[in-house]
Amino acid sequence: MQDRQYQHAAAAQLGGTGIASFSDRLRDGVRGGGPFDEDPRKQGFGSGEATDPNGAAINSGATASLAHDTDLVQLGLAGNLRSFSFKDTASGVVVRGDKVDYNGSPAGYADQPDEIISYVDAHDNETLWDSLTFKLPVATSMADRVRMNSLSLATTALSQTPSFWHAGADLLRSKSLNRNSYDSGDWFNTLDWTGADNGFGHGLPPLGDNGAKWPFMKPLLANPALKPSATDVQSATAQAQALLELRFSSPLFRLGSADAINTKVTFPVSGTTGAHQGVIVMRVDDTVGADVDPALKGLVVVFNGSTTAVDQGLPGMTGANLALSSVQSAGADPVVKTSLWDSSTSTLSVPARTVAVFVQR
Repeated sequence: MQDRQYQHAAAAQLGGTGIASFSDRLRDGVRGGGPFDEDPRKQGFGSGEATDPNGAAINSGATASLAHDTDLVQLGLAGNLRSFSFKDTASGVVVRGDKVDYNGSPAGYADQPDEIISYVDAHDNETLWDSLTFKLPVATSMADRVRMNSLSLATTALSQTPSFWHAGADLLRSKSLNRNSYDSGDWFNTLDWTGADNGFGHGLPPLGDNGAKWPFMKPLLANPALKPSATDVQSATAQAQALLELRFSSPLFRLGSADAINTKVTFPVSGTTGAHQGVIVMRVDDTVGADVDPALKGLVVVFNGSTTAVDQGLPGMTGANLALSSVQSAGADPVVKTSLWDSSTSTLSVPARTVAVFVQR
């Protein structure tokens, strides 16, 4: 955007400046829709789009919408670089980041990964937990809600950019669905570090910015099954802590330059007939380019946002030595421990609503 005096600091203008901006592209791909939707039930990659429909009319055409949201998430994982190329989920055609659409603008706009801050929630708009409450089917179990919270956080924690989590995202923080809590006081903004009260169900948030959505809010806020217990919060915290350990378990999650990302990061099943709906497979191959992690040949990360376990074929990896990261195999989450790699068939088996990191030696 240009005027007669100067160039505005709009996101699309920041590539090459070394100035970072918060990328709404990944946020919207994960959460679904946008923060100003009249119906807040539009689903995304991290909230069950197409694989766990909530029945709202706004999700008509969810298969095509999920394909595009998957592209936004994949591009975000690769630094939201304009130069990054990958196969479009829907068609299998190779596309550059700056050719992926985001509401009429290029989705990829960064020249380097440090020009992007990846996030799925912040101080404004609904918290991640509240967004999931709007979007997941009401009957979704609390354990599965916690897992989708973790999966959504994983898209930032395991991305190639600086990662941002809103305070309390690992504690399932809620503001009782309040979309603008700036002037809502401690009643809606409280953050209970003990996990005993995540903030959900404190009442209807103020009319001004929320009244139009009261019809959606009232039945949710009155449903005691949607309020997590302290035990649920503890489980979420353990899963979130594991994501942070994974991010710093290898420098391959922080390659630091566009050249390295373009050389090493691929999405090997994107746009292929072997891909599963609601599943992203990211490979970071340390056998090409400069050796970043002498202890590993690479990483393979599977984001399974669907409601079913998947057996995902991995092209070109037959015989490879892959194993679940020790962070997860020795961690607190019993579900991810059931993830398997079959080298003879080049198949990764990953449970529903799970992010699994496999290391290659």
